[in-house]
Amino acid sequence: MTKPYDKDWLPVSDQVQKLESNGLIVADKSAAEKFLRHLNYYRFSGYGLAFEESRHKFVPDTTFEQLRQAYEFDRNLRDLIYESMEVIELDVRTTVAYSFGKKYQAFGHIDSANFFRTFQHGDWIVKLREETERSRERFVEHFKNTYSEYPDLPIWVATEIMSFGALSKMIEGMHRDDQKYIAQRYGIQPQTFTSCLHHLVYVRNICAHHARLWDRSWAIEPSLPYGKNWERPLLPGRDRLFASLLIQYTLLKRCAAEKEFAESWRDRIEALILEKLPTCPKAQEQMGLTPGWHEHPLWKKA
Repeated sequence: MTKPYDKDWLPVSDQVQKLESNGLIVADKSAAEKFLRHLNYYRFSGYGLAFEESRHKFVPDTTFEQLRQAYEFDRNLRDLIYESMEVIELDVRTTVAYSFGKKYQAFGHIDSANFFRTFQHGDWIVKLREETERSRERFVEHFKNTYSEYPDLPIWVATEIMSFGALSKMIEGMHRDDQKYIAQRYGIQPQTFTSCLHHLVYVRNICAHHARLWDRSWAIEPSLPYGKNWERPLLPGRDRLFASLLIQYTLLKRCAAEKEFAESWRDRIEALILEKLPTCPKAQEQMGLTPGWHEHPLWKKA
């Protein structure tokens, strides 16, 4: 049964007092108030969840600084993951543009016959045309003023303006042979690849909205590739961040032009976790990290 919301607005000084009343140690109240004027209390308090021993009750001796450091860790982690998303997304866009264009030519994506019968092609095209009409890219303006097909664009142009989510849906709706052609570039089975893309769209959106990432249990879990390295005990589950990191690293290594980036990214992720992992109880468990996780066969350098 629901009830009316009855919580009042709190000035920053009262927000600090509320944290203290829950057992948080605040050594520098002025600095804490300054920080909470920058970061909304509601967002910041989410970083305290991993430090609680019970609802609204912090583990003894937990400090404001520990929560702030957890936030900084998460922000740096999001930045690194956003980097990997850019590389993966651009590579997948190019692969789709090249392979689909080669087989079906410039406007093959307009024809529903080139997709599964169950794919909601009409809805997808409507949204793609809306994205095209909202675009202010110069190449879209040029196409609009030059060619009669507008708002339909050649696939190698359309893949540049469609959202990552729309791209993911397009691949999910392709015929199995077309999915297989794309997925084999990344060394993953087609159905698993489409699931992983759907998951990565979700993770990308978390990063884009600056939401807490590090200890999140996924609302959209990825299917995992076959093989013992993706199973227990090497990987305890697919609902935590480490599974996603392994997927990203696996895909990055298959982006031929970005192999140096893949290794640099892996090193920076590993260093961040080893040096800055939040000091809360069960921090590794919250991320899905196993003991000796940095020696995981899928994470170790070749």
